[in-house]
Amino acid sequence: MFRQILIPTDFTEKLAGPLEMASDLARKYKSTIHLLHVIEIIPESTFEEFEDFYKKLEKKAQSQMRNIISQYTGKLLHHITYGNRVEEILKFIKQYEIDLVIMNSHKAEKKNPLRDWGTISYRVALLSESPVMLVK
Repeated sequence: MFRQILIPTDFTEKLAGPLEMASDLARKYKSTIHLLHVIEIIPESTFEEFEDFYKKLEKKAQSQMRNIISQYTGKLLHHITYGNRVEEILKFIKQYEIDLVIMNSHKAEKKNPLRDWGTISYRVALLSESPVMLVK
């Protein structure tokens, strides 16, 4: 059912919840987990303008990915890309034929729930053609 599972990450401690859920599903369905980190490109600029800066961010991300992978025993692939986070996550979903996206999120405020709809997780959940599980 869920052969390809995607977990977008920004390397915060909130990764633990989605990774735990993905791990449980991966064991049950013999799934591959894809861990994706998107390095956001500064709007109205080119990659070349800040290439040294972006390469430093990529090197740090690779180190963090290795740390996560060293603690995981299942099939976990890691990916790092550049661009707009929502757009890159949506492209990745199509490219890798992702069956399920698991992302951390936050609880929407009951007094003003529309205010929180602009977050990355909510935007991906609304725009994705694949199911999205938001872990709060």
